[in-house]
Formats: sequence, C-alpha cells, structure tokens
Amino acid sequence: MNIWQLLSSFPTSIPSVLMGVLVVYWLLSIFGLVDFGHHLDAGGGHDLHLGHHDLGHHDVHADGDSADLHTVAGYLVAMGLGGVPFSIVATLIIFFTWLFTALAHQYLLALVPTAALQLVAGSGTLLAAMALSIPISARLIKPMRSLFVRHYARDNHSLIGHSCRIVTESVDEKFGRAEIEDHGVAINIRVWAASPNSLKKNSVAVVLAYNDGNQQYEVSALTEQI
Repeated sequence: MNIWQLLSSFPTSIPSVLMGVLVVYWLLSIFGLVDFGHHLDAGGGHDLHLGHHDLGHHDVHADGDSADLHTVAGYLVAMGLGGVPFSIVATLIIFFTWLFTALAHQYLLALVPTAALQLVAGSGTLLAAMALSIPISARLIKPMRSLFVRHYARDNHSLIGHSCRIVTESVDEKFGRAEIEDHGVAINIRVWAASPNSLKKNSVAVVLAYNDGNQQYEVSALTEQI
C-alpha cells in the first residue's frame, strides 16, 4: 500500500484531513493572521470564538454554545491537557491519532478480509487511537506549561485606594515620593498633594487618583480621610 492510498483510506483519512487543516492553521499563525495564544484553563478558557455573541437575537444560543464549550474545556483540563494554548492540544491529539491509525492501517487492518469488517475494525481503531493519544499528549504538555505562564501587569489605576508611606521630607503639588506594598514588594511611586498638608517622611497616606498626563498619584494623609 503506497503512502497516498494509506492516507486516503478509512480510518486514516479522517485525521489526515484534520492534519491538513492544522498545517493551514499554523501557516496562518506564522504570518500573524490567527492567534494561537489562548489557553484551556479550569475556568473554561479556550480559543474558540463564537462570532454571534454580540448579536442580541442570538444571546440564548450563544449562552448555550458557550456552556457546551466550557464543559468540553473542563473535561480536557481534567485529563491534563490544560495550561497551554488549545491549538497545541489539538495538534498533539490529532497528530498521534493520525500516527496510530496509519500504523494500524498498514500492519493490522490490511489483514482484515472483508470491507464490512474493515469498516468496523477501522472505527474501533480510530476511537482507540484517539483515546491513546490523550495521555501521551498530556505527558508532553506537562513540561510545556511553564512556557505559557501568563503574567499580568498591574494597572496604575489599580493602586487607587491603597495606603502608602511617604519617603520624602514633604509633599506638595510638584514633588513627592512614596512607597506602596504590593504582594510583599515595595513600589516607589511619584505623588503629589494640595498644600498645605500634614504629609512628611514616614507619614501614611491614601492614594486618591492617578494622572496619566504627568504620571503622578494624588495622595492625602490617611488621618484626613477618617
């Protein structure tokens, strides 16, 4: 059996078609035409987008489809396939399914005498290949997770409402520095306050606002807020 006959015969033909789709997908991602960076996570995150979510008359269907996708994502995460982009998960599963069906087709299904039995045996082989590809893919994904850890930068405005400690001798409309604790790390920020004020070195203040123009935080003495 030549390679083209093998790839176009059931059950290998099914993962072969999917492999072709993946090749096109990865070529498009190389040229930046698609985004492969979305993750499967415990919350149901995935890179499958439902284009009708923004259409009011499709809200019910969108919610149902989204729930189904969250359920599928949950199952995949439970099988150890989370923490990396969904496109990588799909690529690994489809590749190993294709590999196992091709080997089984070449060395086992060719021995099945009738077409009817080949159809039954081929269906079983396809299901078995898919089942076998899942734990193998999960094992390969495990060391990849550290490469796709998502780090979230803190927004400047998120510091509003937090307390800080003044580190300069005084604070006025033009000058002032303070330190604010963020997960055990002291962040030094530029601050200002209307004069006159009671702020001095080691005073505790509260962040009131952030000005994007001059990149300064407006602060006020904490005792003044009580």
